[in-house]
Amino acid sequence: MTALDTRSVTTSGSAPGTAPRTTRTRTTRIRGVRAGFWVYAGLGVVLIASLFPFYWSFLIGSGDSSTINDPDMSWIPGGNFLANAATVVNDPAVNFWPALWNSIVSSALIAASVVVTSTLAGWAFSKLRFRGSKALLVFVVATMAVPMQLGVVPLYILFADLGWTGQIGAIIIPSITSAFGVFWMTQYLRQSVPDELIEAARVDGASMIRTFWTIGVVAARPAAAMLGLFTFVTAWNNFFWPFIVLDRSNPTLPVALSLLQSNHFVDFSIVLAGVLLSTFPLLLLFVVAGKQLVSGIMQGAVKG
Repeated sequence: MTALDTRSVTTSGSAPGTAPRTTRTRTTRIRGVRAGFWVYAGLGVVLIASLFPFYWSFLIGSGDSSTINDPDMSWIPGGNFLANAATVVNDPAVNFWPALWNSIVSSALIAASVVVTSTLAGWAFSKLRFRGSKALLVFVVATMAVPMQLGVVPLYILFADLGWTGQIGAIIIPSITSAFGVFWMTQYLRQSVPDELIEAARVDGASMIRTFWTIGVVAARPAAAMLGLFTFVTAWNNFFWPFIVLDRSNPTLPVALSLLQSNHFVDFSIVLAGVLLSTFPLLLLFVVAGKQLVSGIMQGAVKG
């Protein structure tokens, strides 16, 4: 990677009345830093270590029930993956398609609500001045130290009284906001939006809502995209609370897949085939939203 720095030098004649000398342009070539062999070797090791669990799951999922206990197991995948995947999809006890739909809907709604509420709260904490804002932000951040398990019993009693147990709304409502999301957006907006820009918008007659929509939302897009992506993945993989509040007739995908190993004999080829099926939507999401993810990381790493 190279960059050219062009500098123009103009000198005038020393004697009065003489014409200035010809302008000379000097070009300086600046060489960028190239990654060396050990950088690529380290990245290769990280890539292999990241992909190995997927390959191991596919290796076991493409075999049969004896593959995982075979001491002479081949490292070449077998040909039973489609049959094992069909067994997972067609198992009436799993309810794969309703569980997949529930996971998609709940994860998308949770991610969208967390992005909206966190962006609004982050804008208020970072750019608005009101009494008790710092103490309230500290309280919000402190709630992250409270484990969810402490609130499971009263939360379950509440939804049982409302008649929401077994319904998908019972896992969406408690997750519509996130303390981490509020802290993340507060820090990002505090650094990325200058106070002078907001003052200029207010001088031009823009209301606070219009200022937030035209300045705050635009500036928050990279961080909001990354927050939404990570929130979607967290909600997709959540097992503890959906396992408690939902029933077998209306589960999410992690709860449904847990039914594959509820028997006395566990066929790990079937289980890992189901795990890979539940991972494919996340891989597709990362492929589609990978550009926004990298953009959000880079925007957060570079201070404007």
